[in-house]
Amino acid sequence: MARISIIAPDFFSERDKILRLEAKGHKVTANPDPARAMEALLDDPPDLLIIQRNLPCHFDRDVVLALKNNLSLALLPVLLVVHKKDLSDGLDWNQYPVDDLIPLDSSLEEVITRVELALARTHRVADNNPLTGLPGNSSILKAIQGFLDQGLDRAVAYVDIDNFKPYNDRYGFARGDEVIRVVARILVNVIQENAGHEGFVGHVGGDDFVFAVPTYQTKKVCEDILRNFSSLINLFLDETDLDAGCFVSMDRNGQKRIFPLTSLSIAVIPCNHGKYSHYGEVAEVAAQVKKKVKSLPGNNYLIDRRK
Repeated sequence: MARISIIAPDFFSERDKILRLEAKGHKVTANPDPARAMEALLDDPPDLLIIQRNLPCHFDRDVVLALKNNLSLALLPVLLVVHKKDLSDGLDWNQYPVDDLIPLDSSLEEVITRVELALARTHRVADNNPLTGLPGNSSILKAIQGFLDQGLDRAVAYVDIDNFKPYNDRYGFARGDEVIRVVARILVNVIQENAGHEGFVGHVGGDDFVFAVPTYQTKKVCEDILRNFSSLINLFLDETDLDAGCFVSMDRNGQKRIFPLTSLSIAVIPCNHGKYSHYGEVAEVAAQVKKKVKSLPGNNYLIDRRK
Protein backbone atom coordinates (compact mmCIF):
# COMPACT_ATOMS: atom_id res chain seq x y z
CA MET A 1 0.00 0.00 0.00
CA ALA A 2 1.28 3.45 -0.90
CA ARG A 3 0.32 6.84 0.51
CA ILE A 4 -0.51 9.14 -2.40
CA SER A 5 -0.93 12.90 -2.17
CA ILE A 6 -2.87 14.65 -4.94
CA ILE A 7 -2.86 18.35 -5.84
CA ALA A 8 -4.71 18.23 -9.17
CA PRO A 9 -8.18 19.72 -8.81
CA ASP A 10 -9.01 19.62 -12.53
CA PHE A 11 -8.32 15.93 -12.84
CA PHE A 12 -9.22 14.47 -9.45
CA SER A 13 -12.36 16.46 -8.78
CA GLU A 14 -14.49 13.34 -9.05
CA ARG A 15 -14.66 11.16 -5.99
CA ASP A 16 -14.86 7.92 -7.99
CA LYS A 17 -11.31 8.39 -9.28
CA ILE A 18 -9.96 8.56 -5.77
CA LEU A 19 -12.04 5.55 -4.77
CA ARG A 20 -10.57 3.55 -7.65
CA LEU A 21 -7.05 4.31 -6.45
CA GLU A 22 -8.05 3.38 -2.92
CA ALA A 23 -9.52 0.13 -4.22
CA LYS A 24 -6.01 -0.75 -5.37
CA GLY A 25 -4.93 -0.59 -1.75
CA HIS A 26 -3.53 2.94 -1.74
CA LYS A 27 -4.27 5.62 0.82
CA VAL A 28 -5.14 8.81 -1.05
CA THR A 29 -5.16 12.40 0.21
CA ALA A 30 -6.48 15.11 -2.11
CA ASN A 31 -6.02 18.63 -0.78
CA PRO A 32 -7.51 21.50 -2.85
CA ASP A 33 -5.69 24.12 -0.76
CA PRO A 34 -2.12 24.38 -2.15
CA ALA A 35 -0.65 25.99 0.98
CA ARG A 36 -2.05 23.32 3.28
CA ALA A 37 -1.04 20.62 0.83
CA MET A 38 2.58 21.80 0.89
CA GLU A 39 2.60 21.95 4.68
CA ALA A 40 1.28 18.37 4.82
CA LEU A 41 3.92 17.23 2.32
CA LEU A 42 6.74 18.47 4.54
CA ASP A 43 5.21 17.38 7.85
CA ASP A 44 4.23 13.89 6.72
CA PRO A 45 5.69 13.06 3.29
CA PRO A 46 3.69 10.61 1.15
CA ASP A 47 5.10 7.82 -1.01
CA LEU A 48 4.08 9.56 -4.25
CA LEU A 49 2.81 12.98 -5.32
CA ILE A 50 0.48 13.77 -8.23
CA ILE A 51 0.43 17.50 -8.98
CA GLN A 52 -1.20 19.51 -11.75
CA ARG A 53 0.75 21.95 -13.89
CA ASN A 54 -0.20 25.65 -14.09
CA LEU A 55 -1.53 26.03 -10.58
CA PRO A 56 -1.82 29.67 -9.43
CA CYS A 57 1.38 31.62 -8.73
CA HIS A 58 3.58 28.85 -10.17
CA PHE A 59 2.79 26.77 -7.11
CA ASP A 60 3.26 23.49 -9.01
CA ARG A 61 6.77 24.41 -10.18
CA ASP A 62 7.78 25.70 -6.74
CA VAL A 63 6.55 22.53 -5.01
CA VAL A 64 8.41 20.23 -7.40
CA LEU A 65 11.65 22.20 -7.08
CA ALA A 66 11.33 22.38 -3.30
CA LEU A 67 10.92 18.61 -3.06
CA LYS A 68 13.76 17.78 -5.42
CA ASN A 69 16.09 20.19 -3.59
CA ASN A 70 15.18 18.73 -0.21
CA LEU A 71 17.86 16.28 0.94
CA SER A 72 15.41 13.86 2.51
CA LEU A 73 12.61 14.14 -0.10
CA ALA A 74 14.55 14.26 -3.38
CA LEU A 75 13.67 10.66 -4.24
CA LEU A 76 9.93 11.12 -3.71
CA PRO A 77 8.32 10.23 -7.08
CA VAL A 78 6.36 13.13 -8.61
CA LEU A 79 3.82 12.75 -11.43
CA LEU A 80 2.83 15.93 -13.27
CA VAL A 81 -0.67 16.28 -14.76
CA VAL A 82 -0.37 18.24 -18.01
CA HIS A 83 -2.52 19.53 -20.89
CA LYS A 84 -1.85 18.37 -24.44
CA LYS A 85 -0.67 21.90 -25.21
CA ASP A 86 2.08 21.50 -22.60
CA LEU A 87 3.36 18.47 -24.47
CA SER A 88 3.34 20.20 -27.86
CA ASP A 89 4.96 23.38 -26.50
CA GLY A 90 7.56 21.44 -24.55
CA LEU A 91 8.57 21.72 -20.89
CA ASP A 92 11.76 22.96 -19.26
CA TRP A 93 12.80 19.83 -17.37
CA ASN A 94 15.15 21.86 -15.18
CA GLN A 95 12.06 23.67 -13.87
CA TYR A 96 10.01 20.46 -13.69
CA PRO A 97 12.31 17.62 -12.58
CA VAL A 98 9.40 15.16 -12.36
CA ASP A 99 9.39 11.39 -12.70
CA ASP A 100 6.50 11.00 -15.14
CA LEU A 101 3.68 12.85 -16.90
CA ILE A 102 -0.07 12.23 -16.85
CA PRO A 103 -1.95 13.82 -19.78
CA LEU A 104 -5.12 15.51 -18.57
CA ASP A 105 -7.28 13.34 -20.83
CA SER A 106 -5.79 10.07 -19.55
CA SER A 107 -8.15 7.31 -18.55
CA LEU A 108 -8.19 6.29 -14.93
CA GLU A 109 -6.72 2.92 -15.93
CA GLU A 110 -3.71 4.71 -17.45
CA VAL A 111 -3.30 6.82 -14.32
CA ILE A 112 -3.33 3.73 -12.11
CA THR A 113 -0.77 2.07 -14.37
CA ARG A 114 1.54 5.09 -14.26
CA VAL A 115 1.20 5.34 -10.46
CA GLU A 116 2.02 1.68 -9.92
CA LEU A 117 4.90 1.83 -12.41
CA ALA A 118 6.38 4.86 -10.62
CA LEU A 119 6.11 3.10 -7.26
CA ALA A 120 7.66 -0.08 -8.65
CA ARG A 121 10.49 1.93 -10.24
CA THR A 122 11.20 3.68 -6.98
CA HIS A 123 11.26 0.37 -5.15
CA ARG A 124 13.73 -1.06 -7.66
CA VAL A 125 16.22 1.78 -7.77
CA ALA A 126 16.04 3.27 -4.28
CA ASP A 127 18.66 2.11 -1.81
CA ASN A 128 17.44 4.31 1.02
CA ASN A 129 18.26 3.15 4.50
CA PRO A 130 15.03 1.81 6.03
CA LEU A 131 15.75 3.31 9.46
CA THR A 132 16.48 6.90 8.39
CA GLY A 133 15.15 7.09 4.83
CA LEU A 134 18.47 8.56 3.69
CA PRO A 135 20.26 7.46 0.50
CA GLY A 136 22.34 4.30 0.97
CA ASN A 137 25.65 3.01 -0.33
CA SER A 138 24.94 3.03 -4.07
CA SER A 139 23.68 6.61 -3.95
CA ILE A 140 26.62 7.69 -1.78
CA LEU A 141 29.20 6.27 -4.18
CA LYS A 142 27.37 7.77 -7.15
CA ALA A 143 27.21 11.19 -5.47
CA ILE A 144 30.91 11.25 -4.54
CA GLN A 145 31.98 10.08 -7.98
CA GLY A 146 29.71 12.72 -9.51
CA PHE A 147 31.41 15.47 -7.50
CA LEU A 148 34.82 14.22 -8.66
CA ASP A 149 33.84 13.80 -12.32
CA GLN A 150 32.33 17.28 -12.47
CA GLY A 151 35.26 18.87 -10.65
CA LEU A 152 32.95 20.39 -8.04
CA ASP A 153 34.46 22.08 -5.00
CA ARG A 154 33.18 19.72 -2.31
CA ALA A 155 34.30 18.36 1.04
CA VAL A 156 33.16 14.81 1.77
CA ALA A 157 32.73 14.00 5.46
CA TYR A 158 32.38 10.63 7.16
CA VAL A 159 30.43 10.67 10.43
CA ASP A 160 30.68 8.01 13.11
CA ILE A 161 28.94 7.64 16.48
CA ASP A 162 31.66 6.77 18.98
CA ASN A 163 31.23 3.76 21.29
CA PHE A 164 27.92 2.90 19.65
CA LYS A 165 28.11 -0.88 20.13
CA PRO A 166 28.63 -0.59 23.90
CA TYR A 167 25.85 2.03 23.93
CA ASN A 168 23.51 -0.52 22.33
CA ASP A 169 24.59 -3.16 24.84
CA ARG A 170 23.99 -0.75 27.72
CA TYR A 171 20.71 0.85 26.61
CA GLY A 172 19.23 -1.55 24.08
CA PHE A 173 18.76 -1.48 20.32
CA ALA A 174 15.52 0.53 20.44
CA ARG A 175 17.22 3.50 22.05
CA GLY A 176 20.21 3.02 19.77
CA ASP A 177 17.90 3.33 16.77
CA GLU A 178 16.55 6.58 18.22
CA VAL A 179 20.08 7.98 18.47
CA ILE A 180 20.74 7.04 14.82
CA ARG A 181 17.55 8.78 13.72
CA VAL A 182 18.47 11.88 15.73
CA VAL A 183 21.89 12.04 14.09
CA ALA A 184 20.24 11.68 10.67
CA ARG A 185 17.86 14.58 11.41
CA ILE A 186 20.72 16.76 12.66
CA LEU A 187 22.75 16.12 9.51
CA VAL A 188 19.82 16.80 7.18
CA ASN A 189 18.73 19.95 9.00
CA VAL A 190 22.20 21.48 9.29
CA ILE A 191 23.25 20.70 5.73
CA GLN A 192 19.89 21.73 4.27
CA GLU A 193 20.13 25.04 6.11
CA ASN A 194 23.72 25.76 5.08
CA ALA A 195 24.15 24.14 1.68
CA GLY A 196 20.65 23.53 0.33
CA HIS A 197 20.63 21.56 -2.91
CA GLU A 198 24.44 21.74 -3.08
CA GLY A 199 24.65 19.45 -0.06
CA PHE A 200 24.28 15.69 0.23
CA VAL A 201 23.57 13.35 3.15
CA GLY A 202 23.75 9.56 3.02
CA HIS A 203 23.52 6.71 5.53
CA VAL A 204 26.14 4.01 4.98
CA GLY A 205 24.47 1.83 7.60
CA GLY A 206 24.51 1.36 11.35
CA ASP A 207 26.12 4.39 12.98
CA ASP A 208 28.02 5.52 9.87
CA PHE A 209 26.94 8.50 7.75
CA VAL A 210 28.40 10.53 4.89
CA PHE A 211 27.71 14.12 3.91
CA ALA A 212 29.13 16.54 1.38
CA VAL A 213 29.06 20.34 1.27
CA PRO A 214 30.91 23.08 -0.61
CA THR A 215 34.40 23.19 0.90
CA TYR A 216 34.12 26.73 2.28
CA GLN A 217 31.16 25.66 4.46
CA THR A 218 32.97 22.74 6.09
CA LYS A 219 33.97 24.36 9.38
CA LYS A 220 30.58 25.91 10.13
CA VAL A 221 28.65 22.78 9.15
CA CYS A 222 30.81 20.51 11.33
CA GLU A 223 30.56 22.87 14.30
CA ASP A 224 26.78 23.17 13.92
CA ILE A 225 26.41 19.38 13.76
CA LEU A 226 28.52 18.80 16.87
CA ARG A 227 26.77 21.58 18.79
CA ASN A 228 23.33 20.17 17.98
CA PHE A 229 24.43 16.65 18.84
CA SER A 230 25.87 17.82 22.18
CA SER A 231 22.58 19.48 23.09
CA LEU A 232 20.49 16.38 22.27
CA ILE A 233 22.54 13.31 23.21
CA ASN A 234 22.01 13.85 26.94
CA LEU A 235 18.33 13.04 26.38
CA PHE A 236 19.42 9.49 25.53
CA LEU A 237 21.71 8.95 28.51
CA ASP A 238 20.68 8.04 32.06
CA GLU A 239 21.35 10.53 34.85
CA THR A 240 23.68 8.12 36.64
CA ASP A 241 25.88 7.86 33.55
CA LEU A 242 25.76 11.62 32.99
CA ASP A 243 26.85 12.24 36.58
CA ALA A 244 29.66 9.72 36.25
CA GLY A 245 30.72 11.02 32.85
CA CYS A 246 30.95 7.46 31.53
CA PHE A 247 29.07 4.17 31.47
CA VAL A 248 29.86 0.49 32.01
CA SER A 249 29.19 -1.99 29.21
CA MET A 250 30.65 -5.02 27.46
CA ASP A 251 33.54 -4.70 25.04
CA ARG A 252 33.92 -6.83 21.90
CA ASN A 253 35.51 -9.60 23.96
CA GLY A 254 32.56 -9.80 26.33
CA GLN A 255 34.45 -8.13 29.16
CA LYS A 256 33.02 -5.32 31.28
CA ARG A 257 34.66 -1.99 30.55
CA ILE A 258 34.19 1.69 31.29
CA PHE A 259 33.37 3.71 28.15
CA PRO A 260 33.25 7.47 27.60
CA LEU A 261 29.82 8.96 26.96
CA THR A 262 28.56 8.67 23.41
CA SER A 263 30.08 11.26 21.08
CA LEU A 264 30.38 12.09 17.40
CA SER A 265 33.47 12.02 15.17
CA ILE A 266 33.63 13.63 11.71
CA ALA A 267 36.47 12.96 9.25
CA VAL A 268 36.49 15.56 6.45
CA ILE A 269 38.17 15.04 3.08
CA PRO A 270 38.37 18.15 0.83
CA CYS A 271 38.01 17.02 -2.79
CA ASN A 272 38.77 20.24 -4.65
CA HIS A 273 41.42 21.01 -7.27
CA GLY A 274 41.26 17.56 -8.87
CA LYS A 275 42.93 15.94 -5.86
CA TYR A 276 41.03 12.66 -6.34
CA SER A 277 39.59 10.93 -9.40
CA HIS A 278 37.86 7.92 -7.82
CA TYR A 279 35.59 7.58 -4.79
CA GLY A 280 37.75 4.71 -3.54
CA GLU A 281 40.62 7.13 -3.03
CA VAL A 282 38.39 9.37 -0.94
CA ALA A 283 37.21 6.43 1.18
CA GLU A 284 40.80 5.27 1.74
CA VAL A 285 41.93 8.67 3.00
CA ALA A 286 38.76 8.97 5.09
CA ALA A 287 39.60 5.72 6.90
CA GLN A 288 42.94 7.21 7.94
CA VAL A 289 41.45 10.50 9.11
CA LYS A 290 38.57 8.77 10.89
CA LYS A 291 41.00 6.60 12.86
CA LYS A 292 42.77 9.74 14.05
CA VAL A 293 39.68 11.77 14.96
CA LYS A 294 38.07 8.84 16.80
CA SER A 295 41.14 8.64 19.04
CA LEU A 296 40.33 12.12 20.37
CA PRO A 297 38.04 12.43 23.42
CA GLY A 298 34.51 13.85 23.03
CA ASN A 299 32.90 15.35 19.94
CA ASN A 300 35.40 16.26 17.26
CA TYR A 301 35.92 16.90 13.58
CA LEU A 302 39.19 16.72 11.67
CA ILE A 303 39.84 18.13 8.20
CA ASP A 304 42.51 16.42 6.12
CA ARG A 305 44.91 19.22 5.18
CA ARG A 306 47.68 17.06 3.76
CA LYS A 307 48.94 17.94 0.30
